Amino acid sequence: MKRSTVIHNLLAGAIMGVTLSAVAAAQQPAAHRWAIVLHGGAGVIERSSMNPTTEAAYRSSLAQATQAGAQVLDRGGSSLDAVEAAIRILEDDPLFNAGRGAVFAADGKNELDAAIMDGSNRKAGAVADVTRTRHPISLARAVMEKSQHVFLVGQGADEFSVYAGLEQVDPSYFFTERRWQSLVKQLRKEGLPIPPRPVGAPLPVPVAEIESPDAHKFGTVGVVALDRAGNLAAGTSTGGTQAKRWGRVGDSPMIGAGTYASNQSCAVSATGAGEYFIRLTVARTVCALVEYKGLKVQQAADEIIHKELTGLHGDGGVIAIAPDGEMAWSFNTPGMYRAKLAEGGKLEIGIYNDEP
Repeated sequence: MKRSTVIHNLLAGAIMGVTLSAVAAAQQPAAHRWAIVLHGGAGVIERSSMNPTTEAAYRSSLAQATQAGAQVLDRGGSSLDAVEAAIRILEDDPLFNAGRGAVFAADGKNELDAAIMDGSNRKAGAVADVTRTRHPISLARAVMEKSQHVFLVGQGADEFSVYAGLEQVDPSYFFTERRWQSLVKQLRKEGLPIPPRPVGAPLPVPVAEIESPDAHKFGTVGVVALDRAGNLAAGTSTGGTQAKRWGRVGDSPMIGAGTYASNQSCAVSATGAGEYFIRLTVARTVCALVEYKGLKVQQAADEIIHKELTGLHGDGGVIAIAPDGEMAWSFNTPGMYRAKLAEGGKLEIGIYNDEP
């Protein structure tokens, strides 16, 4: 073979290799910068009613939960794993109305709700009126991944939790004196009977030693996240509303109302007066505005919260995240416990409505 032919073949092969490499690179999905947004409830949260020690405790808890989710994402973990990890931290924190800090129903029980959704395939899981599962958000995920169902309620949800091998606790695990005293105060105000103190609850603490219950009535925790693979996820967990009766369930575990995620639009978790969020299908509608009207996620959140929700005289807020990493929160109350962090960025935490 002539030298010129050899050189020609080598050059052609090199060019072909470069071309194939370029094509292969073009076919690889673009790497995303991870991001996470978190909320811990919205309502009448004002500086005048928050002492410095309590405020510092809330900010520290928000930071801890956000960092827990961020560490998952930074190790290349999924948005689902990040959402679950962050919410589990909040469910163990008595400051928030979820898990161990849950409010009491009128009958003196802690009844827990949670939901989670995978934006990559729009699979979802939800539970309501759970009484023995330490981490309701993990139970919601188990419903999504280990059953053919989406939503389980009450005793059946607790039974499935045992079947799925999740950690079980005595109902007294969720008891906190602050929430109990708040229930007693409300029931007296409404002229309703006060139930017996829960079996297994610790001895009463003098009221003078208990910090005044926080004023936000509809506290809930939620997380939305974007991972490096470009997948979105959303999760929400709550103890519902204080002194609720007749098996009331709010928006938090309802897919499309309090929780929703789709890679085609955004991921949303809501907190507030659940009946209004259900009627407006808030979480799904925010995503629909992004997907079908082309709104930025902040615009969509503001449209629903400050126009639709406010127009119905409902109160609360949402957190949201888009596939391009845009993070948003919007609320029409004096405050919302919230935090966000993007890869390479700084942790941002807010409580009051005059903060960014």
